[in-house]
Amino acid sequence: MLTYYILLPFIYLISLLPFPLFYGICDIMFVLLYYVIGYRKKVVLQNLQNAFPEKSPGEIERIRRQFYRYFCDLLLETFKTLTISREAAIRRCKLTPEAQALFDRYAAENRSIIIVMGHYGNWEWAGNTFSLQGKHHLYVVYHPLTNKYFNGLMYRMRTRFGTGLIAMKDTFRDMVAHKSELDATAFIADQTPAPNSAYWTTFLNQDTPVFQGTEKIARKMNYPVVYVRVQRVKRGYYEISARTLFDQPAATKDGEITTAHTQALEQDICAQPAYWLWSHRRWKHQRPTPAKEVTAAASAI
Repeated sequence: MLTYYILLPFIYLISLLPFPLFYGICDIMFVLLYYVIGYRKKVVLQNLQNAFPEKSPGEIERIRRQFYRYFCDLLLETFKTLTISREAAIRRCKLTPEAQALFDRYAAENRSIIIVMGHYGNWEWAGNTFSLQGKHHLYVVYHPLTNKYFNGLMYRMRTRFGTGLIAMKDTFRDMVAHKSELDATAFIADQTPAPNSAYWTTFLNQDTPVFQGTEKIARKMNYPVVYVRVQRVKRGYYEISARTLFDQPAATKDGEITTAHTQALEQDICAQPAYWLWSHRRWKHQRPTPAKEVTAAASAI
């Protein structure tokens, strides 16, 4: 609580700064985080080396430095949500005409959808834009923070323009409760699940566990699965593109949806690797042995 109330005035002050000064603070933060504190530099380096074994040390270092510049912008841009105007939110994070048309078509058909995306670009600003311009009521599946004060702050930021939040453990129950509404439920699907309950695949040259919740719920609800990319156009500006992965998920095979959205994210990361969340310990688990997988499957039944 004490930390929260000490930091809160500074958070609001940063949020209120005009953008030129705001990004000056981001530059200072980059110097401190990268050169002085060295926040998770070893984690980022290891992740990049494992993901791109074909790249030279110089290329890896260049991507790592670019990532930290983006990461500092991203952290403070999140605080901007506290005070940013509706006009500025839409101007700085736009839906492409094709994405707008896709979402409008599903709205015209009165079809709720599932959005799947990764920690790529500015997903926080993308939620604001969708809520301001989309006809669907957006719900975002999230992990509540353990600190109730900072969790409350994040809740206010994320819901300011009408976005709803669903705690991960309540996802299916809440989606069923909202079944009569025109909804878009967003899953950020590149987090790390428990190894024995995950779907295992190869992602960025590594064995990687992936949450199966997106696929299981999509097949049960038979909502179209739409992959969303938040592309950084230039500093402080993003563009949201979207494409349908599966229009009728109920007809898919096991693992088909999970594989498709994981591969879509991998393609985006490989195209512009600096804009993914490399500081996350994504590969902290090892693929279970076949015996363990059989045991886990039997337990699930």
